[in-house]
Amino acid sequence: MTLRDVADRLGLSANTVSRALAGKDQVSEATRALVAAEAKRLGYVPNSHARSLVSGRTMVVGLVITNPSNPFYAALISAVERECRAAGYSVLLLVTEDSGENEKRAVQQLLRFGVDGVLGVATESRSDVWDGLSEAGIPVVQLSRDASGRGLDFVGTDVESAIADAVTRVARDGVRRVWLLEEDLRISTVDARVAGFRRALDELGVAPEHALVLKVPTRRTSGASLPWRPDDAYALAANLITRDNHPDLVVTANDYFALGLYRAIRECGLAVPDDVRVLGYGDHPFAAYLHPALSTIRLPADEAGTAAVDLLLRRIADPDRPRAVIRLPAELVERRSTE
Repeated sequence: MTLRDVADRLGLSANTVSRALAGKDQVSEATRALVAAEAKRLGYVPNSHARSLVSGRTMVVGLVITNPSNPFYAALISAVERECRAAGYSVLLLVTEDSGENEKRAVQQLLRFGVDGVLGVATESRSDVWDGLSEAGIPVVQLSRDASGRGLDFVGTDVESAIADAVTRVARDGVRRVWLLEEDLRISTVDARVAGFRRALDELGVAPEHALVLKVPTRRTSGASLPWRPDDAYALAANLITRDNHPDLVVTANDYFALGLYRAIRECGLAVPDDVRVLGYGDHPFAAYLHPALSTIRLPADEAGTAAVDLLLRRIADPDRPRAVIRLPAELVERRSTE
């Protein structure tokens, strides 16, 4: 069914039907309701391609993320889709798996589709690829990783402060040896966690030789279904932790690493939190059900998605507005593992 079919059934002009469906003021409420009811009865669906030719917009937003199985990004996708739907936009989701080549292909696809704007998590291995979108006049809001250094809008978490504040709060009562199990990736969020970790231990007066940053091999770039594996952290920790040589506190870059760490600690005859306190990152769904329940840092995924869509829509409406940077606070969720 076409717009002309709706108009013919009602004895109205196609122009009147178009204005009624678009919610224009020139049409009375009674006519608007009549047109809407007839369009629904006939199963009329507006032609988005034709509409985009008139409006100059596709009403599509691109969303580029690294891995949808990451619980943070899963929640972020849901928030972005909800907010875009409310604003009349559809979402085109592309996944890079932290691959620079996949990121380059994703940007090329977005240029071909001619989306109205893009929300993107950069791999940081090829941050220059985002320039093509800006040069084509497509607004970009970076999420999570502030990687480009090219003046793009950014929405993310204040990771450094989140780690520094959390470590300071849980590393009490004479903690002397503290480890950070971090991802072996060169990305801004890793750098921010390390900076926050070191800042907290400086404030606590922990000697540098007792503040270790241990890099866990990552599987992100291999396209694994999960961005992290507990056994990677387990293998590293099992080779380092003994009854006579163990940290008082371990901070993990994600809660999956904490799973592997728990096993390594237990196999040494040690206990959490009596011998080793553990602080996770991400507050993944299983964190509260570990034994003991895992203290962790909860990230504002829903808030980030909402803020990013709002910022992108404002950028679409006003391309020349000043750059905006939004860093949202995270929340420390204290449970048994750091008591």
